[in-house]
Amino acid sequence: MYCVPESSGIAAGETGLVIRPFTADDNARLTAIWYAASRLSHPFLPDDLLLRQRREISEKYLPDTETWVAVRNGDPVGFIGLIDQFIGGLFVSPDVQSLGIGGRLLDHAFALKSKLALEVYAANTRAVAFYRRHGFCGVRRRETDDNGLPHPLILMQKPCPAGQRRFGELQNPTR
Repeated sequence: MYCVPESSGIAAGETGLVIRPFTADDNARLTAIWYAASRLSHPFLPDDLLLRQRREISEKYLPDTETWVAVRNGDPVGFIGLIDQFIGGLFVSPDVQSLGIGGRLLDHAFALKSKLALEVYAANTRAVAFYRRHGFCGVRRRETDDNGLPHPLILMQKPCPAGQRRFGELQNPTR
């Protein structure tokens, strides 16, 4: 387990955050977090697609990836799923976003892997900015997502490739 000290920037009065491996008992709560966070951050995705993906998250993604769970006051509040050095997803419950939990999950993953990559929807500008603040830079863009929908994705990585500035980015990556 990975404990975050009280002085880490987690909300005032926070007793701490524990990051631990996923267990089957987490499945329902993490699937609910995924769905709530996805609806908030991906309003451009059709509801029927999110409902289909919710089943895949529960049945395949959570059990089959290296998933780390952020637990606050005994309750799971977020998670990061890793496939080798690729972040398959990072989701924090909407009611506790912006408290430093996502950053702590990233720090934990980076400490384990020392190099990370991910894809993020270009339209999710809040997430793009979050990853930039945490040292990721864009290295490639594609115009369709994994479902063939016209939602551009940015491939980001940390550390940045040699010669690319930390906050360097593709030309107009969110256009």
